Amino acid sequence: MSNLQNVDLSGGPFVGRYVQPRLAVLIPCYNEEATIASVVGDFRLALPTATIYVYDNNSTDRTIAEAQRAGAVVRSEYRQGKGQVVRRMFADIDADCYILVDGDDTYSAAAAPRAIERVIKDSIDFVNIARISTVTEAYRLGHRFGNKMLTNMVRFFFGRQSSDMLSGYKVLSRRFVKSFPAMSSGFETETELTVHALEMRMPIAEISAPYKERPPGSFSKLSTFRDGWRILMLIARLIKDERPLKFFGTIGLLLCLLAFGLSVPLLVTYVQTGLVPRLPTAVLSVGLIITGFLTIFAGLILDVVTKARQEMKRMAYLAA
Repeated sequence: MSNLQNVDLSGGPFVGRYVQPRLAVLIPCYNEEATIASVVGDFRLALPTATIYVYDNNSTDRTIAEAQRAGAVVRSEYRQGKGQVVRRMFADIDADCYILVDGDDTYSAAAAPRAIERVIKDSIDFVNIARISTVTEAYRLGHRFGNKMLTNMVRFFFGRQSSDMLSGYKVLSRRFVKSFPAMSSGFETETELTVHALEMRMPIAEISAPYKERPPGSFSKLSTFRDGWRILMLIARLIKDERPLKFFGTIGLLLCLLAFGLSVPLLVTYVQTGLVPRLPTAVLSVGLIITGFLTIFAGLILDVVTKARQEMKRMAYLAA
């Protein structure tokens, strides 16, 4: 880290000139007594000038004691969920550069200096550290498939700068952290972090680092189906909130197409006989057409509101 001891911070997301950047390692933890001391020790070696914070989330084992023994600053967040912890950490801690990492000892601390250098020297606000693993036990097949599917959904709707959206290892600038709304409560917070960076059109980068399996005695708290469903619902909500015209416009267009499909046989019969024998179908078609157009107009109105909200978020981001 010697190349980061004295850095020109006159531009980008920092203020000052030729000063040592304040680094904060943020580790949310829940029952990680088997791994937390190793994680803290690895980051103390990789980033000797950083302050390491461990936020305990109602652990019932010796996580707090092990983190304190390793030299971390230990605090607690009693509302359960990783998103709750991230929200608390971002509100409490002031630094120039933040390293957010899980406490399960699966991520490489050696990758942190390279990511920090991108944040500081290249004025990057969001560096995602993608996982590279050839060990099946480290990265289960269900998790791989779910991550790829959900990441591709976000890439399709919001942008293609990330190939491993659900990685729990990210390096962030101060202005990212202080402008991040942090609305999620659980593991879906990684998705929210990525979408926030994409929506604010922040400078984004991605590097790769080894990903290893958990050591003996450590168990994952991630549920493939439960947490995957929550992430999927978050993506749907973010599409509705951030892309309302696309979201409601698509629904409105589908309703109009359905109405058109139902009305074609009625129109043919009317032309041939001058009668409308299926009145309920005709009423349904008219109702679908009206609902479809109302939905499209709702999307147009919400799109204007969303752009104004994005402008306010952008101003808060620039003010940090």
